[in-house]
This record gives sequence, C-alpha cells and structure tokens, in this order.
Amino acid sequence: MLVITTPTGDIGSQVLSALLESAPSSGEKLRVVARDPAKLSDSVRDRVDVIPGSHGDADVVDRAFAGADAVFWLVPPVARAPGLEVAYSGFTRAAARAFTAHGIRHVVGVSALGRGTPVAGRAGLVTAALAMDDLIANTGVAYRALANPGFMDNLLHQVESIRDEGVFTATAAADRKAPTVATRDIAAVAAGLLLDRSWTGVGSVPVLGPADLSQDDLARTMSEVLGTPVRYKRQSLEDLGATLAGYGMGDAFVQGMIDMMRAKDDGLDNGVQRTPETASPTTFRQWCEEVLKPAVLA
Repeated sequence: MLVITTPTGDIGSQVLSALLESAPSSGEKLRVVARDPAKLSDSVRDRVDVIPGSHGDADVVDRAFAGADAVFWLVPPVARAPGLEVAYSGFTRAAARAFTAHGIRHVVGVSALGRGTPVAGRAGLVTAALAMDDLIANTGVAYRALANPGFMDNLLHQVESIRDEGVFTATAAADRKAPTVATRDIAAVAAGLLLDRSWTGVGSVPVLGPADLSQDDLARTMSEVLGTPVRYKRQSLEDLGATLAGYGMGDAFVQGMIDMMRAKDDGLDNGVQRTPETASPTTFRQWCEEVLKPAVLA
C-alpha cells in the first residue's frame, strides 16, 4: 500500500497520476490523504482509498498509514503559521510518530537543495525543510529527500503579467545562472522511488533540470516560444516582502521567503554538480511550449 499526501496539489497530483498509470502492472494499492476529497475526480476516487483530512493531524495519519508500506510526503505551504518550525517539522511530527507506529519502511519527501552549503543555516524556508528531513530520517525509515531548485511552474503565477505586459519578476540577478526544474520531473522521480523500493538508508536525490539558466535566459526563451517580447524585471527583497504581506501571508512565512531568496543569490542552489543521475529531462523551452504557452493563450 502506497500513501500519497497532497493528491490534488501540483506535484502530488502528478505523482498520483503516475502511480495510477502503473497500477495495472505494478499491482500497488493506493491510498490518498485529501483535505478536500471533492477535488479528486470521480475516476480517481474509484481507484484509491481516500482518507479525508489534513496529513498534519495525528488521527488522520494514524488511519492513513495503517497497513501501508511507503509514503509520499509533501508539506503544504502554511502561509499563516506562527513560525517555520511549526510549518515544517511541527506539521510533520505526528506523521513521524506514525511512521514508527505503523512500521512504514520507505518515505519519499519533497525538499530543497542547499544541504552542506555555507548558507544552509540561514535560508529561511529551505532551512526549515532540511530540519524536517532530519526529523523524518531520525525515525529509522528509509528516506529519500528530493532536493529541488526553483520550479519552472512557479511562472504560472505570473501568466497575466507575462501575457498582458510582457514582464515577469523575481529577485535574482538577471545574469545569475541556477538550476530550474519542471514539477512533472520531480513527480516522475518520486513515483519511480515509490515503485522500486529496493533502496535503503537515508539520502538526498537532487532533481536539477537539464541546464542552469539565468533570468535573462528564461526571458529569451519565453519570447521565442510565445512569439512576443518578454522581459525580466528584478524585484527587491523588500518589495517581495511587501507583496507577500499584501496577499495576507504571515510574518514568519514572509521572512522565510526573503531569507530563502537571499540565500539562493548567495549560491544555495549551486552546491550540487549536475550529472546524468541528477539531471532531469524537461527543458525550459519544452516546458514553455507544453505548459506556459497554453496557459498564456487560455
């Protein structure tokens, strides 16, 4: 039995789709933990065991993990949490106890790059995510933390600005190159690890995309794929904080995001070498053609 958390989220839904596609041949039984089961399609609900509720709740994970072998773990953003420890390790603590109580053998978690870099201890959201990894690893389960850079898919939050103004924003220097990854590649790696549970111990699995790109590189590719000029506008960390606060996000989350973005500019995502094992296949151009362009034209 495989348990999938966040089955209606961006990555979780793609993990679930991959596992459902393989189910006829793999024979794996699937269970999902869904805060709002109504968001699952009828075809999905007919093929999985659904546990309603939050996977941060002790009673919910106790029911979800009973009889299970492996878990896909992803902490949802808790923008109003009073602190980052609460948002990550605090949210995970009940599940960590349930891993042990129910004899869960394998856990695959969504985490971040940065472990071992000089800025890992002052990287806000990433620092909290790495502490969560340690919490899970200390339960004794076989654990693989998917160490990810920024997501290509985050640009979907700026579709209107890209379409109407030909502008996207971030806080990075325009020419600083860094890895970026499509969420579908993260989901594919997660599904592969969940289906082939021959691995043991604790480890990190970087998912780096096929190339390091700068914001100017992204702008150039978007312009070519969309057939209209797209330019990059750098946003200050102060403006980022004000924007997030304006959306109603809490002080801890806002500061955690600022600290993370500052650490990324200081090399947080550049500590792992790209190899055939750490690269993932989806190029930014391919993602723009298959995901961004349809969203812009919709």
